[in-house]
Parts: sequence; C-alpha cells; structure tokens
Amino acid sequence: MGLTSLTTAGGRDAVPLVPVRRSGHGRWLAARGDRERRWLRATGFGARSGEISLLAGADGGLERVFLGLPGAADRGAPAPVDDGALWAFAGCPGALPPGRYRLEGGAGAGLGTEAALGWALGGYRFDRYREQAPVRARLVWPGDADRAAVESAALATFLVRDLINTPAGDMGPPELADAARALARSFGATVRVVVGDRLLDRDFPAIHAVGRAAAKAPRLIDLAWRPRGRQGVLPRVTICGKGVCFDTGGLDLKSSSNMKLMKKDMGGGAQALGLARMVMAAALPVRLRVLIPAVENAVAGNAYHPLDVVRTRKGTTVEVGNTDAEGRIVLADALAEACREKPDLLIDMATLTGAARVALGTGLPALFCNDDALADRALAAGRAAADPLWRLPLWQPYRERLSSKVADINNISSGPYGGAITAALFLESFVTPGTPWIHVDFMGWNETSRPGRPEGGEAQGMRALYALIAGEFGGRR
Repeated sequence: MGLTSLTTAGGRDAVPLVPVRRSGHGRWLAARGDRERRWLRATGFGARSGEISLLAGADGGLERVFLGLPGAADRGAPAPVDDGALWAFAGCPGALPPGRYRLEGGAGAGLGTEAALGWALGGYRFDRYREQAPVRARLVWPGDADRAAVESAALATFLVRDLINTPAGDMGPPELADAARALARSFGATVRVVVGDRLLDRDFPAIHAVGRAAAKAPRLIDLAWRPRGRQGVLPRVTICGKGVCFDTGGLDLKSSSNMKLMKKDMGGGAQALGLARMVMAAALPVRLRVLIPAVENAVAGNAYHPLDVVRTRKGTTVEVGNTDAEGRIVLADALAEACREKPDLLIDMATLTGAARVALGTGLPALFCNDDALADRALAAGRAAADPLWRLPLWQPYRERLSSKVADINNISSGPYGGAITAALFLESFVTPGTPWIHVDFMGWNETSRPGRPEGGEAQGMRALYALIAGEFGGRR
C-alpha cells in the first residue's frame, strides 16, 4: 500500500494542527488568545502525549486542532523512547475528523519527519482479504519533513506487516521467495533460490532437514545488491532472517493455542526484506546480501526426529533435543554461508524464543552482540528512532548447557532457564570469530492495537538497525 494518509494538495485550506509539549504547557497556554485559552481550560486539555482537542470556529467548522506531545516533564531521565512524538502523531489518522491537516509552527518546528512518519504508520491497513475503511484524515506533507526517509521507513514497515499478516496458506516458502524477487526487481538486485533436494547438493543440510516434511519444499533465498554506479570495494553487510513460514513444532508438536499464531514465525525473514528495502532505497554505499532459510516445520513420515543428529553447512553436528527449536537450526546454515564472505557487519533477526518474551515482554526486542561498542551504537540508534532494543548477554558460562554426548552441540539447553541466551549462544557457534554480529530476537506481532501499531504483524527493531547501518557505513539515517 502507498502513503494514503499524506497528501501534497490543499495546504492553504488545511486545518492547522498545533503540537503542544507537555513540559511547556503552562507557558504556552498563557500566551494563547483568550478564546482558545478558555476553551482549552474548560475542556481540560493538559497536553498529555497523544491528547487531542478540537476547536470550532465561529462558522461551526473545525478551526484548529491541538495535539499533546511528550516533554521533559513526563519523560524523566532517560526518556522512554516508546512514548515519542512519533506515536502521538500516529494516533491522529484514526482520531481526527475527515479532512486535510497541516502542521503549525511553534512546538511543531523540526517535527516534520516524525509527524509524517507517525501519520503514515497510523494509516496502515491490511486489506488483502477484506475491504478496510480508508484513512480520511490526511496530513499535508510538512515542509521540513525528510520525505524520502519517511517513505522508505513506512513502506518497509508496510511490507513487513503485510508479509507477516498473510496466512501461511498464502505465504509459504515459495511465496516468500516471490516477495524477495519482487523487491529485488524494484531496486535492481538479484535473487537466487536453492530449492528442495538441491539444498543437499549445495550443502545446506540443516535447512533441508527441518523443511523436508512440508508439502512446499524448503529453500534458501539469497538476495544480493550493490548501488548502481559505485565502483571499488564496498563494505559488506549481510542480513539473515528466520523464514519459518509455519511452525507446527514438528514431531515435538505444539499445542493448538501455541500453534495458532505461527504464521508469524517467518517474521525474521519479513523483517530482513524490510531492512533490505530501506538500505536499497537510500542507496547506502554497501554490498548487501540477504539470506532467508524459508521452510515449514511440518509433521510427516519423513520429518526429522527428536535426538536425530543433523549435519550443518559449517560441518558442526547438531543433536536435535527438540524439533520445535528449528529456527536456530536453519539459521545455522545461513550464518555459516554469510561468514564465508567475511562481512563487515552480520545481522540476524528471528522470532526465536518465548524466553525473550518472558524476559522483556512482546514489545521490546532482545539484542545480542559480540562487540560492546557496536551494541552501544545499536541501542543508541534504537532510542533515537523510537524503535527500542534491549541488550541481553552472550553469557559464556551457559554454553556448556548446549553440550551433547553424541554430537558437537545440542539445539536446546539442558535446563529450563536462560533460553534466549542459550539460543543466541547456539547461533554464535556458527559465526566466525571476529565477525561483527548482531542477533535480534523479537515477537513480530502486536497483541493489541495502539496508535500506529495495529494488532497483527509488526516490524520491531528494523528502523533502529537501518539507522545503525547508515551510521556505520554512511548515508541518511
């Protein structure tokens, strides 16, 4: 979908929207005209984040809109990035009457990009299967908005949401590969797909083992891109995304309640494509590669078994302690292939563990990183983008919990604790020492609707990671 909630038309006739900072609300109110001041006091407008007050004109029409923004008084130190101005603006498309609106100065100065992105995210609709009511409250593009950055972030987010929201019957490994091909065509990238038994011929045995029982054959999606006209050596950025298009749990079968949302288990692959879209749209000076092992973890006579030993591309053997810990097994092959080219930055994203959700909840992705300075920059990027990440440790003493008596490593821990950490340590086993590596374990789903974040599939940490890549290798943040 496009950015239907923003427009270039009718700026002069648009209703002014006045952002008001909570921290300076008293001084701001004292400086307003008498009629506005009486109205705002009578209606109890306190400039709380996302609060809206509508002022009628003498003719009965809508004269002005006031929007509360978070300020220093509500934030404390450090500021909670999830309560940024971005999300206050995101509530406007669904809360305001139909019409065109324009950002007014004062507290709105310098907020054009946040306002436009929030409005765009608030205008998202998933309408593949049912007609949705269109957004009728539209924002005139603010003059100080970075339009290219807004369009890139919003369209990448829409791509991720659409892919995750699509049911598994229509978004299996072949369809995910088609989505990668469509994205590649838009930006002059190339895509190679290794399918079915060819995975064995090309030495991706772990991907094959997990996906071989499904009716739709497993595959490795491999997208490559470099900016047109860029000569010479460019830094390599490789993104791996878990593409488990549906996860029954395999022979260690999930319960029906735990299986219900497993169409979202390819969220890592979806977000890898969304992040790639942002990198390519900005023409960042990097050599980009995206690797997505796309499988369904199904039950059939040829499904892999508990306590099977699976060989990986790296040569490491994995004892299958649980067939429901399949995402890390397919990522093992992808990470090994990624490291073959010695990337300057390696990122993997996965809806990997319930343990990360227990630790941090569903709205805060867990970040693991083998470089402290790089981790600090990633966290700072998330704070600046109102797209937070939270670091968990690669605690090496837990590595022994993955030991196996019959193979090099087990895919699950020997105990019930620290599951997100042991999963990250498993993945680290397939990353070449010295490779700067980030692993993000995220939910990929909004359980309830909030402004700009409707219930359903969600990109989490993507804008933060884009800002990190842009900061590391040059380009617009």
